[in-house]
Amino acid sequence: MDKEILYLIEKLESEKTLTLREYERLISGRDEESAKILAEKAVNVRKQIYGNSVFVRGLIEFSNICKNDCLYCGIRRSNLNCDRYRLTTDEILECCADGYSLGFRTFVLQSGEDGYFTDGILCEIIEKIKSKYPDCAVTLSLGEKSRESYQRLFDAGADRYLLRHETADSEHYKSLHPPEMSFEHRMKCLSDLREIGYQVGCGFMVGSPHQTAKHLAKDLKFVEEFKPDMCGIGPFVPHKDTPFGKMTGGTAELTCYLLSIIRLIRPNILLPSTTALGTIDPLGREKGILAGANVVMPNLSPVSVRKKYELYDNKICTGEESAQCRSCLDMRMSSIGYEIVTDRGDIKKENENGCL
Repeated sequence: MDKEILYLIEKLESEKTLTLREYERLISGRDEESAKILAEKAVNVRKQIYGNSVFVRGLIEFSNICKNDCLYCGIRRSNLNCDRYRLTTDEILECCADGYSLGFRTFVLQSGEDGYFTDGILCEIIEKIKSKYPDCAVTLSLGEKSRESYQRLFDAGADRYLLRHETADSEHYKSLHPPEMSFEHRMKCLSDLREIGYQVGCGFMVGSPHQTAKHLAKDLKFVEEFKPDMCGIGPFVPHKDTPFGKMTGGTAELTCYLLSIIRLIRPNILLPSTTALGTIDPLGREKGILAGANVVMPNLSPVSVRKKYELYDNKICTGEESAQCRSCLDMRMSSIGYEIVTDRGDIKKENENGCL
């Protein structure tokens, strides 16, 4: 292994920061040995904070209707082959009841940017969930909204908000999104969420079209400086009915490498091993945990709609009942020495000195 790469890994471990150029070098100069060393250090750091616990989030994909036309996304508004649906409030609550009985203590409400779900409707859903399950956290992943809307949802009881920034490079952002969407607005949304008081999650695609090591270095620097509570990264997986349908997808190898780096940048971060990672590699979710991740997000959506929420092709676990998904993940995590815990799974906070 290149001595410079080893130096950068050791510097990152001790200082939790690198320059943009150093991040770029760490990415472009990776090999099997550097990946192994990074993963070992990341796992050691994570175990010091969270032990062998893996937090589980129950994902409820309640609408695949979206006003946006992102070039990579299977539920983009221009995809006429997408079979659209919306869950009712009662159906969402049934998913929560199912999940609660299986030990889930965080529910992630995710949808496209569907105008039907007004602040009033969403607040009612959140309030009902929090009233029935006061020991649970509600995470929202609903895209870009006004600061006022974010505030209303927070006041209704939402605890966390996931908004992937997708890329921290403004020009790269333009190449992935339609003209009416802006990098500046996405970043403002993240800032608003932080200021309101949410536990905030950002994230980016790995291997998206036109992406370079320099782009990824900017993503890592953004994570370092923004200090999110959560960071969701996963490989770009093409969808056949999008402009990027024939593009080459991201790799599990690079995704896991970046998971390890993010863990060293921010040791206490909540870091999912994503379904997309499990989609491109049969052992992808296990590999993510072994690279430093500590969250998995099985699907609680009704089986009847799971295949319809197709952000990318060949998504796994679309035909399994929730109990099957939970049992499968329990076994998968146990096989590598980890344990899924019944817990809200809040981030462990640092004190003023940066210690946990």
